[in-house]
Amino acid sequence: MGNITLPLSDEQREFRATADRFAREKLKPGYQARERDTKIDRALMREMGALGLIAPDLPERYGGLGQSSETSGLIMEAVAYGDPNIAYVQLLSSLCGQIIARHASEELAGHWLPRIVSGESLFAIGLTEPRGGSDAANLALSARRSNAGYVLKGEKTSISLAIQADAVLVFARTGKPDDGARGISAFLVPMDAPGIATSRLNDLGSKVVGRGSIFFDDVAVPSENMLGGENKGFVQVMQGFDFSRALIGLQCVGPAQASLDETWAYVTERQAFGAPLSRNQGVTFPLAECESLIAAVRQLCYHTLRLRDAGAPHTSEAAMCKWLGPKTAVDTIHQCLLTHGHYGWSLDLPHQQRLRDVMGLEIGDGTAQIMKYILTRERLKQQG
Repeated sequence: MGNITLPLSDEQREFRATADRFAREKLKPGYQARERDTKIDRALMREMGALGLIAPDLPERYGGLGQSSETSGLIMEAVAYGDPNIAYVQLLSSLCGQIIARHASEELAGHWLPRIVSGESLFAIGLTEPRGGSDAANLALSARRSNAGYVLKGEKTSISLAIQADAVLVFARTGKPDDGARGISAFLVPMDAPGIATSRLNDLGSKVVGRGSIFFDDVAVPSENMLGGENKGFVQVMQGFDFSRALIGLQCVGPAQASLDETWAYVTERQAFGAPLSRNQGVTFPLAECESLIAAVRQLCYHTLRLRDAGAPHTSEAAMCKWLGPKTAVDTIHQCLLTHGHYGWSLDLPHQQRLRDVMGLEIGDGTAQIMKYILTRERLKQQG
């Protein structure tokens, strides 16, 4: 990992050291092999959970560790250094776990949250639909009332972990179509519920996580599985995204730093024209620029998480993390691949996989255009 100049507590240093050791010893060596398996290793998840590296920010009464958002970020970056796909499990666990902890019944939270923290259960978040990605409130999947609760009908698509998740947080329309965001409710739905079917998308990267569609054919959901109040689900998920966007920035910083570290080692060892490549400023200056930009993104992400921990507004900063983090990481990993020359072009080295895995984060969870729209909106609010 790159140097983190944050004033960390002894406990945070221990978490970071544990996550860094797990990433280097358990994750990094098998990073490329896991892509061929195209699935999450559940035993690896349970080991990660036993170390306290999954959703450590969740309350202790549910098996969490009650840690700060900043500590979650430290773990996210360290794990992503070894494998950004496995780090995505940490992100989804924290995002979904926080929503459940705040809005689910005590019985529902008590059942699922310990399973999330221990690595026993994987969660997906079902928001995106075929007719709208960035227009996230434009939902067609319906939840109509029944004697026992609600019945879900419709489709979600572009859902990470759609094929592997044990449960999904589904956002469905309980209000009228013209109610927009005010007519959406959230439900916790086990993926083995009758009427659920899935299909997998064939993606360029992030094959370990996998992305797919989830089809709901009159899926019965009891009333107690609604999270929070009826027609208030969209507000709940939007509040969570400020947290996840900062984590995504660090999810990108981790693999970018890994490629940089490997490339600095390569240019030091590689000989050309009787001297190491590192003697050539045309080789090292682009790496120095990437190192600077990644360090800036890192500091921005931790600043955002510290604002969240302090209860201060951080929507603008989170949007910055989400568009700048993936773009900077893609540019950095691309430069590292090119610096390795014909070796970098080989599938044997991990740069090409990191590039593909990180590139998807320029799209998922909010495109750069949407993030800049959020920034513009927040800035114009300040103008009165």
